[in-house]
Amino acid sequence: MFHHQHPYRPFIPENATKLIVGTLPPPRFTTGELREGDVDFCYGSRDGLLWIILDKMFDLNLKFENTTEAIEQRENFLRKRGIGICDMVESSRREKIDASDLGMKQVEMRNMVQILKAHPKIDTLLFTGGNSKNGPEYFFRRHIRESEEDINLKVISNEVPRVHQFVLDGRLIKTVSLTAPSGTANRAVGSMQHYKNMKLKDPEFNTIDFRVLQYKGYF
Repeated sequence: MFHHQHPYRPFIPENATKLIVGTLPPPRFTTGELREGDVDFCYGSRDGLLWIILDKMFDLNLKFENTTEAIEQRENFLRKRGIGICDMVESSRREKIDASDLGMKQVEMRNMVQILKAHPKIDTLLFTGGNSKNGPEYFFRRHIRESEEDINLKVISNEVPRVHQFVLDGRLIKTVSLTAPSGTANRAVGSMQHYKNMKLKDPEFNTIDFRVLQYKGYF
């Protein structure tokens, strides 16, 4: 089985109040076989949409290429905005070498509770996906169940994106399960009535525009 090791350590600036939380980048980032258009950084896959969405939201003029400049652009943005990135999964095993969350087996998770304790300014977790099996919220829920801490997620909103909150050492932390910034989630976006209504009003409106509107309230 392929050992899919996360290639990046958590990137958490000292001023971080928000933490982007996903699972694992595609296996080629572990093996170092990047493609043209990939950026050697968190969420750097040319097939991913997160940096496209953030670029559009904040007018960043990002480069989408495997260069030091492209990495530095993203690091500088995160530091300026007080945003960190720390995925839930440290490693997994795969029978098939692909980026499917469902294909992850023997998953080893990062200790998110201890990471949050080490960064007391963080008050929001931004999950890049929901509670479907092997998604970031799914793994976080599993992690807190296995934790020695008495942590309970309280529902704040069950509308997409779902919002919960919990208390850790007397500190209130919010979680937001964003619509995944991936091409595979586009079908789900297209089936949402809210998206259909906006598409009817503006035929040029697309799934990236939809996410920009959704993400704006949380970044």
